[in-house]
Amino acid sequence: MRSFPIFLELEGQTVILLGTGEAADAKRRLYARAGAVFTDDENADARIAVVALEDDAEAEAAVARLKARGLLVNAVDRPHLCDYTTPAIVDRNPVTIAIGTGGASAGLAKALRQRLESLLPQSLGQLAQALANARNAMKARWPDGLTRRRAIDAALGEGGVLDPFSANASDAVEVWLQQGEEGGSGGHHEIRLASQDPDDLSIGQARLLAGADLVLLHGDIAPEIVARVRADAMVIEADSGQPALGEDALIIALYAPD
Repeated sequence: MRSFPIFLELEGQTVILLGTGEAADAKRRLYARAGAVFTDDENADARIAVVALEDDAEAEAAVARLKARGLLVNAVDRPHLCDYTTPAIVDRNPVTIAIGTGGASAGLAKALRQRLESLLPQSLGQLAQALANARNAMKARWPDGLTRRRAIDAALGEGGVLDPFSANASDAVEVWLQQGEEGGSGGHHEIRLASQDPDDLSIGQARLLAGADLVLLHGDIAPEIVARVRADAMVIEADSGQPALGEDALIIALYAPD
């Protein structure tokens, strides 16, 4: 992962925007959707800035001045100067899906966004809101955090009662709270890789990695496969010792291909 994605709350926040023309206008429209307030005053009280100046020397000088003040800067069409880049966005409020390429190809990000737009139902935001409204009820139904996460994972999985790709998933939240099962259990599992290509993972293997609490690496595993592990899971070399985890933890022993 080259860039770490974050979501900024920009409602009512000042954004410094330097430049005019099509590129600056496009940035203005994008940030305005999140409620940003714009200024061209470099000395304004702000946390982020956008530099859309056409002249290279002027742009580089402006970026240097803004960074010296501690601001995070996006320099349009100059990824080597950027502290952050703006992604292609799929908006299913309150769900926001951001697709970034680290400045490598805006066209690729756009193509992926268009594909996702056609796959994700418009009701996805309603499902997110229904789950937010049910937060206390979920805690009451599954008091243990790990059990609750597994129940949610099972419900939201492919073919699950709350499958986010289903147009009617938001209508099923109340029934799920009353009848939902515990979801997958923890325990120890082994995955012996057929190759170092993540596309060769079976659906079952991919799901195990996505839900793991701890992954023990046996041998040299390709980084592209390790990246398929749940982002906040522990990933360690098998010979470094296993940390103490709860009995319900899902632990995967991942073996390099022969």
